[in-house]
Amino acid sequence: MLNVAVVGSGPAGLYAAEALVKQAAALPVPVPVRVDVIDRLPTPYGLVRYGVAPDHKSIKSIAQYLRKVLESPDVRFAGGVHLGEDVTRDDLVSAYDAVIYATGAMRDRRLGIPGEDLPGSYAATDFVNWYCGHPDVDAGAFTLDAESVAVIGVGNVAVDVARILARDPDELHTTDVPQPVLDALHASKVREVHMIGRRGPAHAKFTTKELRELGELPGVEVVVHADEADLNAFDLVGEGVTLVESDRRVRGNLVAITKWAQGAAAEPATGSASGHSRRLTVRFWLRPTEILGTERVEGITLERTAIGPDGKLGGTGEFETLDAQMVLRSVGYQSVPLPGVPFDPRASVVPNAQGRVLGEDGAPLPGEYVAGWLKRGPTGVIGTNKSDAAETVRCLLEDLAGGPGEGDVPLPRAGLLRYPDPVASADGEWPLAGVLAGRGIVPVSYAEWLRIETAEADLAKALGRGERVKLHNAEAIWSACRPPSE
Repeated sequence: MLNVAVVGSGPAGLYAAEALVKQAAALPVPVPVRVDVIDRLPTPYGLVRYGVAPDHKSIKSIAQYLRKVLESPDVRFAGGVHLGEDVTRDDLVSAYDAVIYATGAMRDRRLGIPGEDLPGSYAATDFVNWYCGHPDVDAGAFTLDAESVAVIGVGNVAVDVARILARDPDELHTTDVPQPVLDALHASKVREVHMIGRRGPAHAKFTTKELRELGELPGVEVVVHADEADLNAFDLVGEGVTLVESDRRVRGNLVAITKWAQGAAAEPATGSASGHSRRLTVRFWLRPTEILGTERVEGITLERTAIGPDGKLGGTGEFETLDAQMVLRSVGYQSVPLPGVPFDPRASVVPNAQGRVLGEDGAPLPGEYVAGWLKRGPTGVIGTNKSDAAETVRCLLEDLAGGPGEGDVPLPRAGLLRYPDPVASADGEWPLAGVLAGRGIVPVSYAEWLRIETAEADLAKALGRGERVKLHNAEAIWSACRPPSE
C-alpha cells in the first residue's frame, strides 16, 4: 500500500488524490494506494466552497464531482488538522511515502499605497470569505454602510465582488449565502460601485461570460467612459489592438465594454427615477496612489496611466479623486509559506520542477510534491488544476522505488521513494494516528463533514431558502460536526 498525504482539500488537492488512485491503478504493475486528504478546516472543497460566489451555482456544482473523489474507498478526509500547529512537515514526511502540498493562494496582494490600512479598506478575499461564509471571517465583519465602493482590479474576483455589491439581494435568496450576510446585503447602503483597472480594457483579466453578467443585473446601470474604452487613447504602441487581434476572449470583452461606453447596454428597469437603483462604473487606465481619510476611508486618489512609446506602463501626472467610503483591493492572490516547506518569496510559490519540490540546492527533495496555485501561481480556472495535479502525480509515480529494470527508461531520480511495504500497511491504521492522538487531535472524518451538510440543508428548509444555507461561523460548524451531547 502506497500511503500519500495531500495537504489541502480544494480542487488541486482532490484532483491530485483522484489522479493518484487512477494512475496508480493503471501502472503496468498496479500499485494499491491510500490517500489521506488533510485540511485545516472541518469542511472540504476549498475555493469551490469559500471562493466561488453564491450566485454562480453551475461552478459550485464542481463540488459534486469532488465529492466522488472523497467517497473513493482509497481516499480518506482528515479535517481540522493544521499543518504547522497540529502536525509538522517532518511528521508528514516521516509517516508517508510521499506528501503533496496543495494549499492554494488565498492572500491578496497589497497595493503598497498610503491609507491602505484605514478602516474601510479591505482585501477582496476578506469580502469573498465573508459572503461565502468562511469560518475565519466573522459574519458581522461587513456592515455595508458605504454608499460608494471602489473595487481595485479587473479580474473575475473583482467582477464577483462588484456583482454581489450591486445585485438585488432578493436574487440571492435561494443561494447558500449565510443568513446574516443576506441580512447585511438587504440593509446595504451601497448605490455606486467603481471597478478600476490600471491598464486598458484589452488587458483586463476577467472572462467574457462573467463580464456580460454585469450588464444583465436588473436595476443596475453599467457605465464605461468612452475615452477609456478607446484602445488607442492611452496606448502609444498599439498593444491593446494586438491583443484584440490575437485573443478571442479579449474581443468578446471589448464588445460588451464598447456597448456600455456607447450607452447601449443598460435596459430600463424599475428603481430610481432614472430607472436604475444602483450604478456600476468600470474604469480603465487608472492606478490608485492614496486612500484618503482620517478615521476611515473617505475617498481614493487615482492617477491616469498610459503605455508610452517605450512600451512601458506609467503614470501621466494627471490625478482625480473618487469619493468612496470603502475600498476593496483585488489585484491578485498570493500563496503563503507552509511551515518548514521551501518557499520562493518573489514568486510566492513552492519552488518545483513539474511538481517536484526543490531544496535550496535546486535538487528535488525525496517524497515531497506540490500542486495547484502553490505550484504555479494563481493562474487558470478551477479545471486547470486537474491537468496540473495529473502532472505532479505522474512525476511522483515515476519516482517510486528502486530504479530502472531491464529495458526500462531511466527515471528522473530513481529510488528516492521507498517501495511501499504491504505488510506494514495492511492494518489500515492512519499513519498519523499515533502522532495526533498524543497531541489530543481528533481529525474530522468524512462522515462528520456530512453532518455539516445535513445541518445546512435543514437550515435552508427552516428558512425557506433553496437547497442549503451555510452555517455562518466556526462554532456552528463544529457544533453540527460534533454535537455537544456526544
